Amino acid sequence: MDIFVTLSTVDDSLYFMCNIEDFKFLADMIQHVPLPLRARYVFCCAPINRKLPFVCTMFLKFARQYSKNEALTLDWLCRNIGWPFAPPKTILDLVHLEAVFDVLDLYLWLSYRFMDLFPATSLVRDMQSELDSMIQQGVFQLTRLLKNSETGVSSGAAAGIDEDEFTITRQRQSYLRGNKDSEYSQVGRGRLTERLLAQGLLTPNMLQELRREWTQDDQDPSEPQPPTSRPKKTRVKRKPKCKFIFYIHETTDLRTISDCRIEGRWTCRADNLKQRKNQGMRTAQ
Repeated sequence: MDIFVTLSTVDDSLYFMCNIEDFKFLADMIQHVPLPLRARYVFCCAPINRKLPFVCTMFLKFARQYSKNEALTLDWLCRNIGWPFAPPKTILDLVHLEAVFDVLDLYLWLSYRFMDLFPATSLVRDMQSELDSMIQQGVFQLTRLLKNSETGVSSGAAAGIDEDEFTITRQRQSYLRGNKDSEYSQVGRGRLTERLLAQGLLTPNMLQELRREWTQDDQDPSEPQPPTSRPKKTRVKRKPKCKFIFYIHETTDLRTISDCRIEGRWTCRADNLKQRKNQGMRTAQ
């Protein structure tokens, strides 16, 4: 086959060389089996999955039995594949039954090419139908087991959700009954509060202040508030009034004296000054 690939000339615009890796794999498998060239070529074209060890083993047994020119009877086939089978209970059992189904397919495929040495065609078809029903039954059983396991998980999740809803409902009812003190006493005992306190993001004083604010926010404004002591007002001592004197000269015609600062501290205001005095002295408080 390697010589054929090496010597072949292909017009790239019209044809291409197909993948012959499976063909070469089967050829290497039966290379030591004495077969005619035509029969060897037919066996190498068999449609089997080379990744399944059991199928490859049965393919080699078929080739050896053919090389001996001995018929592959139903008894010989049942003895080599381990017939009959029990319904599969695991995934591995199911995979093995599928490999046996492929072996029966291979037998039927070779029976179309070598009718004299593969005579049990109709019986193998019946075996294949029975095996197909067994595989289908096993698939249904495994599917039911998987569904039951998934249902168990979902029911557990639903039970957890119901428990959470029950806890929330109970807390809501206790709040409506007026048991606020018991609820607020639990503030500051959770994991989040402990973590904030450990990281220094929250101090006990800040926690007490938050609890007091939450309590005040939840109180009904219509409810009578307890009397609170008024904060004492600090009295500001006033400086004693002092008398000051200022002079008005006749050189200025003043109608209004506004915001005159005397000694930088005291301010006086006089409006509508109509009379003029040559030089006078006025005293104000």
